[in-house]
Amino acid sequence: MASPKLRVHIENTGTKHELFQINRKRWDAACARHRALARRLEASIGWDGDILDEALARSEIVIGVPARRKQLAGRAPRLRWLHATSAGVDAYLPLDWIPHGVAFTNNRGAHGVKAEQYMHMAYTLLNTRMAEIIADRAARRWRPVFSPSIVGRTALIVGLGDLGQAAVRAASKLGMKVIGVSRTGRKVPLADAVHRIAALDRLLPRADCVVMALPLTPETRHLLGRERMDRMKPTAGVINIARAPVADYEALRDKLVRGELAGAVLDVTDPEPLPPESPLWDTPNLILTPHISCDDSEHYVDISLDLWFQNLARFLRGKSLKSRVDPRRGY
Repeated sequence: MASPKLRVHIENTGTKHELFQINRKRWDAACARHRALARRLEASIGWDGDILDEALARSEIVIGVPARRKQLAGRAPRLRWLHATSAGVDAYLPLDWIPHGVAFTNNRGAHGVKAEQYMHMAYTLLNTRMAEIIADRAARRWRPVFSPSIVGRTALIVGLGDLGQAAVRAASKLGMKVIGVSRTGRKVPLADAVHRIAALDRLLPRADCVVMALPLTPETRHLLGRERMDRMKPTAGVINIARAPVADYEALRDKLVRGELAGAVLDVTDPEPLPPESPLWDTPNLILTPHISCDDSEHYVDISLDLWFQNLARFLRGKSLKSRVDPRRGY
């Protein structure tokens, strides 16, 4: 006798870019790549809560965090696993709404390849002082701007998850010295040294580039604040591919305006989209990109669902899930 199928509900947000949406065509394509596992599933796909309550009442697994999360335990009595389609879960903090016993995973692992490519670009843009060159072009001003070789420069990478390790790989391939900072201080491949967060203050003066790649939690908000920026060399730069509030952007702007830092590349802002009146638009030696550093425009959903199916195999075997979020830490 065949085992009953697991009910999976996929919840989409219509206002998100289509790059991140799991429609029926994309789901069916993933099922075709994982036929044996897909045979165990019966899936529903919803948009902006249109069938949410009916689906929650029946589903053991939900992909996509519902916008309405109140009383989730009562609305989803069979729920065993909830999966966020993003790596960052700061938008859902505090995580006290997760029903007891429900595993909560994120999309960790889906961003590393693209993030490494972006970081290769960002390091190079900072080192070649490209923001100055672009400003000169806009002003029709011919002014040779020279820069040193990037080989041997020091990248200080704060946060060593999927994004941070992508930053490590990119820096190492460019011949940079790599110092990592993380909660545990655990060594990662290609990093020359790794320290705990407590060492950050004494490491900042050594950095030619500080990369913020850690989750946003109450503890990491403004981790790179004004006093810490004061410890940096005036020839150093900042790259943020995490969340905007991990750095104090007002302080960063002040430092850039006064020439006390060489430059910055920011892929994240607060809010997003960045409003036209934001002073960041006019900040010298700053390159802004609209939160596009880590997402593959052709294969993001494919990569994400392949990782999810790999985790599904573990779920069906009763093994612990990868990329599980710790509600106490918030990531």
